[in-house]
Amino acid sequence: MKTLATAALFVGLSLPASAGTPFSVMLDWFVNPDHGPIIIAKQRGYFAEAGLDVDIIAPADPSDPPKMAAAGEVDLGVSYQPQLYLQHKEGLPVVRVGSLIDSPLYCVMVDADGPIKSLADLKGGRIGFSVPGIEEALMHRMLRTNGVEPEEVESINVNFALTSALAAGTVDAVGGAFRNFELHQMAMVGRKGKCFFPEENGVPGYEELIYETSTDRTDFTAIKAFLSATARAAKEIAKDPEGTWQEFKGYAAELDDQLNHDAWFDTYPKFSVKPMALDKERYQAFGAYLADIGMIDAVPALDTVTRALGNE
Repeated sequence: MKTLATAALFVGLSLPASAGTPFSVMLDWFVNPDHGPIIIAKQRGYFAEAGLDVDIIAPADPSDPPKMAAAGEVDLGVSYQPQLYLQHKEGLPVVRVGSLIDSPLYCVMVDADGPIKSLADLKGGRIGFSVPGIEEALMHRMLRTNGVEPEEVESINVNFALTSALAAGTVDAVGGAFRNFELHQMAMVGRKGKCFFPEENGVPGYEELIYETSTDRTDFTAIKAFLSATARAAKEIAKDPEGTWQEFKGYAAELDDQLNHDAWFDTYPKFSVKPMALDKERYQAFGAYLADIGMIDAVPALDTVTRALGNE
């Protein structure tokens, strides 16, 4: 009897603890401070407490997350609100179910010590960009709001070398810069950048980073648990940005550098503390803006591009 009890005890101790429901999220890019709530929720065990075993995946290509979410290969893909409408136009079956960063990060950046003091000064100038399409659409509205027609500037594709192109004087401005990163990159090369913000130059407000899932999905229980955990993390980050930075940089050795440190403190105030909340008027307004500038044919019905999961 003693032997059987000992064996039973041994077997019991050998059984693995429940790992939770497998759940996958594909980021928009490699891990960086934009993903703070996801990483902190993972580091602090908030996902595990919510019954999830979360796999955080960096994409091989930034265009992969929406496609993987649409195919049901991942539970969530991180994408961008402006891209959501173009994805819908192209027939990609994804919907927005939550927000990660609920205000714009995009900006048009110039050298603060250069001749460009306002967007109006870009008439006859050169503007670098990385990705054609939505970035150009944002920049064009910003230019027109300041009396400059897009045809009056030269657009140059500098790939992703935004900071180096601007610092070298190859271009007079760059579109597609993120205000929480590229300004710090400029400082690291001994220059001072200045950002012009879309929301101050004719572009309606929008969410920079959103979570997307397949339109075929009918059970949102796990997604709600995931978003509740990131909301908890975002609130904790706001309470203790320095302490959570220490935890964030511990996730991977490559995160512990000056650029990520500086970007963290610019980014954390923008983390969505209510990621399931949906501002319907804001979404409709941005859809109307894209239709107005010809990026989409018509404003899509809200329930075709979003799913309202609650106000948390």
